[in-house]
Amino acid sequence: MPTLLADSPIATPAVTPSEGVRVRPVPRVIGADVPVPVRDGGQVPYANFDYAASAPCLEAVHEAVTRALPYYSSVHRGAGYASQVTTRAYEEARETVRSFLGAWRRSAVVFTRNTTDAMNLLARAVPAGTSVVVFETEHHASLLPWKRAVRLAAPATPAEAISAAERALRGCPVGSRLLVVTAASNVTGELWPIEELARVAHRNGARIAVDAAQLVPHRPLDMAALGLDYVAFSGHKLYAPFGAGVLAGRADWLRAAEPYLKGGGASASVGTATRWAPSAEQRHEAGSPNVLGVIALAAACETLSASWEALAAREEALVARLRSGLAALPSVRELSLWGPRAPRVGIVSFVVDGWDARDVALTLSDEHGIGVRDGKFCAHPFVRHLLGGEDGCSAPGSAVRASLGIGTTEEHVDRLLTALAGLSER
Repeated sequence: MPTLLADSPIATPAVTPSEGVRVRPVPRVIGADVPVPVRDGGQVPYANFDYAASAPCLEAVHEAVTRALPYYSSVHRGAGYASQVTTRAYEEARETVRSFLGAWRRSAVVFTRNTTDAMNLLARAVPAGTSVVVFETEHHASLLPWKRAVRLAAPATPAEAISAAERALRGCPVGSRLLVVTAASNVTGELWPIEELARVAHRNGARIAVDAAQLVPHRPLDMAALGLDYVAFSGHKLYAPFGAGVLAGRADWLRAAEPYLKGGGASASVGTATRWAPSAEQRHEAGSPNVLGVIALAAACETLSASWEALAAREEALVARLRSGLAALPSVRELSLWGPRAPRVGIVSFVVDGWDARDVALTLSDEHGIGVRDGKFCAHPFVRHLLGGEDGCSAPGSAVRASLGIGTTEEHVDRLLTALAGLSER
């Protein structure tokens, strides 16, 4: 078939990692210096500590979407030039994500709305009767979708997490088994031993699904090297807030399952009977996809991949500054599952003696231009456990979460610490 395409007019300009480190070691986000009002009538630059909920847009992502907009059109079934350009960009984005995750060549890469959508898709695709093992420390996106799940209590150590998973998987009935676990906690930022858990799963005839939503904005992930069967993450946490997410992993369950959504694109033929598309991607991406969201997601993956070393070093310094400052405040208690030395990404949750978490968050915003999260962070059983509820349900209250990202500065950290010290003195 003839085609007019040679080089895509909307391709992201090639930047090698070495060039990226030399020219722009840390990418820029839009809105990092936006002024916000404070109670005294003035304005201050916004100090955003809510990256774990949704990260702002990378400049490179904005530029990629801007390049794509003039050519925006339908994908896969259009013959016009704009459709050819858009289809190519969409499928190239799939390969970019595959590379970003270190996924096997034959792995499926299905575009979804977000991590919650991806985990629900996987839950609909697991074979009937599959035994699912999941820790109560999970985000609700990974905790709630399963029809048949064994919930494990919060482990006291990483080693206990491994042994608990081993015991639970060994006790599952004969049949398909799936272990579901986070890569980095959305509450404490602590890193889970996913490579060891993958070995445990495979040793017991199970697969492992990893919620990587909080890891991939901070650290690289290699599915093949770690032995991960499925990975889910969201663009809106990866500096690409345009409504796309990913479920990547083994294709067989996805190819065998009925479409998550039934409609155009998911079918191979429709008549008195319907034959569904054989590929996992086509089968589970019915309707017109979120093309711009996918292009944005791929641009974020490319940009971060060129800067991991600089990003990690910068974040580690900022997290150390924040945590040491919090530890010096007698009225502040950091929440942790495995103790202060556990490796983690840039997420810190805490409580302030004598203060409701909501009042802390509102005061930080109104008086200091600081944005933090308060609540139970869509991880109710885990937060209740950290707050002291013995049965996982009885602990009152909530916590404050400060999560760091590319736009976070030392001034932001110091402003937060100063503001918290001031609260303690009231």
